[in-house]
Amino acid sequence: MRWQPMVHDRVERVTTPDGDHLTLARLGSPTVGVPHLLVLHGLEGTIGAKYAHGLMALARSHGWSADLLLFRTCDGEINSARRLYHSGETSDTDFIVRWLTEKTPGVSLRICGVSLGGNVLVKWLGECGAGAKSLVHRAAAVSVPFDLGAGASYLERGFSRFYTKHFLSTLVPKALRKLKQFPGAFDERRARSAKTFWEFDDAVTAPLHGFNGAADYYERSSSMAFIERVRVPTLLFNSRDDPFVPPDVMSQAESLAGANRSIELDFTARGGHVGWIEGTGWPGIYYMESRIIEYLSL
Repeated sequence: MRWQPMVHDRVERVTTPDGDHLTLARLGSPTVGVPHLLVLHGLEGTIGAKYAHGLMALARSHGWSADLLLFRTCDGEINSARRLYHSGETSDTDFIVRWLTEKTPGVSLRICGVSLGGNVLVKWLGECGAGAKSLVHRAAAVSVPFDLGAGASYLERGFSRFYTKHFLSTLVPKALRKLKQFPGAFDERRARSAKTFWEFDDAVTAPLHGFNGAADYYERSSSMAFIERVRVPTLLFNSRDDPFVPPDVMSQAESLAGANRSIELDFTARGGHVGWIEGTGWPGIYYMESRIIEYLSL
């Protein structure tokens, strides 16, 4: 229900090393010595993602440039490769980060990943370790699921099932369009009948991306295992009442992150999933955006 206009001034298509494409919604141009914000969106995010444009608008008010990276298929076009995007897919993020830094050597890059994008960001930072310090000045990960398997199970309870139904209403049609491109890539009957994330990931995500079922996908893609290896200054910003993240997962992430001097934790009591609406008036103030830009400004 939030009113947030899109603030990008152009859209740019970037060819990937495998001959596919990624899309950037761009605001200004990266300049040496000026912070540049890269936003990684959540599951089934689009070019109109309100939290992304809220972040970009605030970045613009600080004199920054910004990009919203649209993962494959999230620009409204089914991509050409035999794959989609998923919570642990970090090669596209790595490619875009290096593309940005090669085009503008010395750019001061700040990255914010939200939900699925937060999982991707933490995993990528952990994979790169100290190597990421030459690419990224600071990072912030918002509403990170941390443990994908536990989160998928948690979403099968009560009202949270609404979120699953909402996401599957677009994920399944996308998968079926991919199947027309690559017949036999996965079982169509199982994809059509998927009612939970586990069923969808077991039927579609795993076979498309080389995992041995949903359990293998969740284990290898969850960012929890990469928290200890992050070496870029990073803010983990989550709410303890997030319907996507079980309390015990939050506690485990808090313990691991607390032992890493590169990570700053901000786990609030309230805020939901990418929420944090404050104030008593309408439409409210979106605290997450100011908190993230404040941290990335340091």
